[in-house]
Amino acid sequence: MSESMPAASPLPEIGRVTPAELRAALKAGVADFRRAPVYGLVFSAVYVVAGIALLLVGAGTLTWTLTLSLGFPLVAPFAAVGFYEISRRLEAGEPLVASEIFGVVAAERRRQVPWLGAMLVMIFLFWSFFAHMLFAAFVGPSSMFEPVSLKWLLTPEGAVHSAIQMIVGGAVAFFTFSITVVSLPLLLDREIDFVSAMLLSLRTVARNLPVMLIWGLIIAVLLIAAMLPFFLGLFVVLPVLGHATWHLYRRALYDPV
Repeated sequence: MSESMPAASPLPEIGRVTPAELRAALKAGVADFRRAPVYGLVFSAVYVVAGIALLLVGAGTLTWTLTLSLGFPLVAPFAAVGFYEISRRLEAGEPLVASEIFGVVAAERRRQVPWLGAMLVMIFLFWSFFAHMLFAAFVGPSSMFEPVSLKWLLTPEGAVHSAIQMIVGGAVAFFTFSITVVSLPLLLDREIDFVSAMLLSLRTVARNLPVMLIWGLIIAVLLIAAMLPFFLGLFVVLPVLGHATWHLYRRALYDPV
């Protein structure tokens, strides 16, 4: 085998995750952020800047919104890898050397993370197409690029539109959560292809469905709350969730004996 192609890692086994382990992972996430706050702020800035850009630059402009939104899923996983690498080093007692940490993040471009990012782009494209077609079906194609009025949303048609969008959007969000919740840290930690990592993540969620539903709800609530003050809350919430995700991954998967 070529030296540039490391041997594939064996797939880990799926364990049982309990609510107590969720609390422990969150507690460990807070501790990691407190031990390395500067790195957390730096990697969070990727999400905050993207969010503000989507809000300001892309507001009312479909081209800019699509351009920024398509690029974001490709960049965001690398920022997440930064959180995981910090937690991995703290867990292993390794020093937090900036050049090495950013080197690990940069090296992911030659591994499997970009493929997972491309998968996220495809999911976004599906959601964007569905949302636009749904809106066109209710108000007509000529109104697709006009802002939605609150008055229309309160009509029976608007309520049905919102209900369908929330149901499909929730399903898409949960699917995205399910294929990434352990696959992203797994791709950093081991030499595994992104398809196997996504399938393993799906099986992990299925086996621990009640707890993973709680984890997904925690993530959604914290992210929504963090975005309300002009995305600034993400500077705290994202590092905590990113570090906690690493610790949850370590509890959810283990090496076969």
